[in-house]
Amino acid sequence: MTKLRLVLIEDHDLTRLGLRMIFQQHAAVEIVGEAADGVTGLKLLETLQPDVAVVDVGLPGLDGIELTRRYKQRLSAATVAPILPTKVMILTMQESEDAVLAAFTAGADSYCMKGLSVEQLLEALQSTYAGNNWIDPAIAQIVLQQYRQTQAAVDARLHDAKTVDILADDTQAQVLQSAPLTPRELEILALLVIGYSNARIASACYITVGTVKTHVRNLLHKLCVDDRTQAAVRALRAGLVA
Repeated sequence: MTKLRLVLIEDHDLTRLGLRMIFQQHAAVEIVGEAADGVTGLKLLETLQPDVAVVDVGLPGLDGIELTRRYKQRLSAATVAPILPTKVMILTMQESEDAVLAAFTAGADSYCMKGLSVEQLLEALQSTYAGNNWIDPAIAQIVLQQYRQTQAAVDARLHDAKTVDILADDTQAQVLQSAPLTPRELEILALLVIGYSNARIASACYITVGTVKTHVRNLLHKLCVDDRTQAAVRALRAGLVA
């Protein structure tokens, strides 16, 4: 059985030891490297090319967000990139909106808080390894707070705009060019980011659940993603909730 090759980049020795003990209990995970600072961590990613890197934000020398940005940029610029580039899973105590948005903008694949249970941590790791974006449930509350604070500005923008474009990669940009997001889709996307169910979205927007499902399907298609979580990550990276 192929093992998940993992690198731990964490400056606190006790935390790194605890993570090592947790992951070593699972036969499907192999820890191939550890680093206590960002510069060393970046070198490990480039030389070892692990499947997943668990990265703290507050690293000395090079913080976790800048480490992620530089690694992703070097991947983009490489003439021969890894077939399966390393997924970056941020694991931190920083729950500020700025940190969350900065991490996803830098290219992080998942964002987890250190208060996670062992079961949630392993779930996040496996989900990230599988190519899915994993967002800590606690982050939804942070985004919800920000969404409430800026709702008036969003409403004004929706009132004036007929369609809304967002930042996109090449594939996504091609789709959005022919079918950009409508104001209603942008509104529903914002509610998806903060964790609203279809029923709550329907109530908030005064539409039926069936209509919500149609909008969500259209959003997933336009954003070139497979599920609501990935749509939320794209929204965060594009700054749609800021």
